[in-house]
Amino acid sequence: MSVTETTAPAASAPVIVPPAVTAPAAERDLRLDLFRGLALWLIFLDHIPSNIVSWVTIRNYGFSDATEIFIFISGYTAAFVYGRAMKERGFIVSGARILKRAWQIYVAHIFLFMIYLAEIAYVARGFNNPLYAEEAGILDFLQQPDVTIVEALLLKFKPSNMDVLPLYIVLLLLFPPILWLLQRKATLALLASAALYAAAWEFGWNLPAFPNGHWYFNPFAWQLLFVFGAWCALGGADRLSALLKSKVTIAVAALYLLFAFCITLTWHFPRLEHLLVPKWLSDEIYPIDKTNLDVLRFAHFLALAAVTVHFIPRDWPFLSSKYLKPAIICGQHSLEIFCFGVFLAFAAHFAKVQISGGVAMQIAVSLLGILAMIGAAWLISWYKTIEGRKPGARPKTPDADLAGGEA
Repeated sequence: MSVTETTAPAASAPVIVPPAVTAPAAERDLRLDLFRGLALWLIFLDHIPSNIVSWVTIRNYGFSDATEIFIFISGYTAAFVYGRAMKERGFIVSGARILKRAWQIYVAHIFLFMIYLAEIAYVARGFNNPLYAEEAGILDFLQQPDVTIVEALLLKFKPSNMDVLPLYIVLLLLFPPILWLLQRKATLALLASAALYAAAWEFGWNLPAFPNGHWYFNPFAWQLLFVFGAWCALGGADRLSALLKSKVTIAVAALYLLFAFCITLTWHFPRLEHLLVPKWLSDEIYPIDKTNLDVLRFAHFLALAAVTVHFIPRDWPFLSSKYLKPAIICGQHSLEIFCFGVFLAFAAHFAKVQISGGVAMQIAVSLLGILAMIGAAWLISWYKTIEGRKPGARPKTPDADLAGGEA
């Protein structure tokens, strides 16, 4: 979603337009775009089954994965975009903008759902391989499409790899009052979020899924990471700056990352388990639940974030490097690139099954997929640049995030 475009008289355009273009640029933190773009690449690689290239993703070396990065940054940018709007235009207007964005993402999700199912069903039927439908979790759709479509509209039925957007929709629906409280009593808002997280664990709260079970990403638990990101955007990061600069903090974070690495090492090499994970420790930490955002996953993300912020400051010179530009531009168009990545992941899986499942093919489809994502991001950016050159149009800057709005 872009901000409302205004048309100024020709004589006044040279005076009014430049400040509107240059002012936000100074506030933009390219680290958000960079790591959001990298998270999109990692999610794509992780969505390709039996992909050797996915060994480069962080899920193999710790408790958390790219999902935590994506949700945290989404909360951060949502607060950045809509927090300013709430201060300037009030709760009603900004709340309406948030709900409008939730509706836009809902429409994008339904569109993605229909195209994704059509893609899988066509391939499964065309190649007479029902395993495609089974792996994607759409057998219920093929057997009873009328019921399944209704459940999909209610966000209860979600094929594999399509769980993130429904989570984000619910988080946005809950965001207006949370943002209002964050701007007035930030600590109280964060404590309320933590209390909801604890209650979800204690009472087993989650949303129902179709045909059975619950949401893969429990919104009552994952909202904590989203709200924490928003809290950081509205001054929390500044309050934590002294703590993050402490050598003790960095040392503790590094030790926890090492601990998580040793634990995950046993998942890939079970023979090491009796050496690295004694029974008492195993009883304490397992299961490490992704659905409910296990506290060990949350702590692992915090440790990663602390170390990252320590070594990559906001003014890190390499952020302007041409080598990081592809990831940054993908992060600036996260909704479109995420949806595109879902299609690409299935296409890569199809190529592996129908052509070759060898290492060379796994590397090829992974690299080609990422290049396609970069190409799509460049095309979207180019289009917005062209749109901004229309007479009387306000030049467009990259989207802030799934949150929408201009950065």
